[in-house]
Amino acid sequence: MKVLVTGGAGFIGGHVAEQLVAAGADVVVLDSLVAHDSPPPLPSGVDLRVADLRDADAVAHAVSDVDAVCHQAARVGLGVDLGDVADYVSDNDLGTAVLLRALWRRRFAGRLVVASSMVVYGEGRYRCDVHGPVAPGPRAVADLDAGRFEPPCPRCGAALAWDRVDEDTPPDPRNVYAATKLHTEQLAFVYGRETGAAVCALRYHNVYGPRMPRDTPYAGVASIFRSAVARGDAPRVFEDGGQLRDFVHVADVAAANVLALGSAWSGALNVASGEPHTVLDLATALCAAFGPGAPRPVVTGDYRLGDVRHVVASPARAAEVLGFRARVPFSAGVAEFAHAPLRG
Repeated sequence: MKVLVTGGAGFIGGHVAEQLVAAGADVVVLDSLVAHDSPPPLPSGVDLRVADLRDADAVAHAVSDVDAVCHQAARVGLGVDLGDVADYVSDNDLGTAVLLRALWRRRFAGRLVVASSMVVYGEGRYRCDVHGPVAPGPRAVADLDAGRFEPPCPRCGAALAWDRVDEDTPPDPRNVYAATKLHTEQLAFVYGRETGAAVCALRYHNVYGPRMPRDTPYAGVASIFRSAVARGDAPRVFEDGGQLRDFVHVADVAAANVLALGSAWSGALNVASGEPHTVLDLATALCAAFGPGAPRPVVTGDYRLGDVRHVVASPARAAEVLGFRARVPFSAGVAEFAHAPLRG
């Protein structure tokens, strides 16, 4: 099988390319390399094409003879502010559209796997003792300023209990990145309906691991904490540190992609460990992995309006239809990540 991996020189895409090569696939990587300070460590035999995904000629050439496409290329993270909106839409929406147009012109009806994200859910699922399942709206600035970080019941204002999000949870993107990832899914599913191609959108939860990008405004919280501890600085934990997330190792995420590429199942799937941990848990575990001389996390009470409180996934559907189960435990994965190389 010959597979095109867009963004295949990046953090997740590079691990996908490695596992595909190990499984015996021929791999073509299309990557602009704009996020890299040095050439990526791709496996021998990978056909690297250096081009922007919005370059129609380069994309047409890249898709000309592949059997499957694994679409990882995207501008990631929450960004800085709405000043980033045009860049996100251009990279993520337009880039996906150019790819799909090239596939359409080739009459491609093979396997298409696209990278999505847990951010499409917005806040996770919650339950009120009185009103049952509810969907809280965005948290009020006055509540956040007062340190009231838990979203209240939108009907009675009572405290809520979190629940797991499954793939049938209605999307509720709450920042520009989230909106573009949902649109990537939607465009890909339109392509599948029009062509008969089997399309799978993998909704990654909080991915971490070796070769993660260093601390930038676009990096994930794991990279931000890891970079701080490596500098000898205390990780600064927003809110009260009680935000629940599902941290999943990049090796597991790559394995999910390989399984999806070998499956004919269509639809969206959570890619998650199934084991929630707080953001403070992550910061504390990273500091502990650096040893007794490492700084301890500082809980700041600060917040970002684009953040949500709890997103915990159900991994059941991916286990059922792909046989995917995360294998890297949180403790072992974080201990490795503490000393693993990051990408410049």
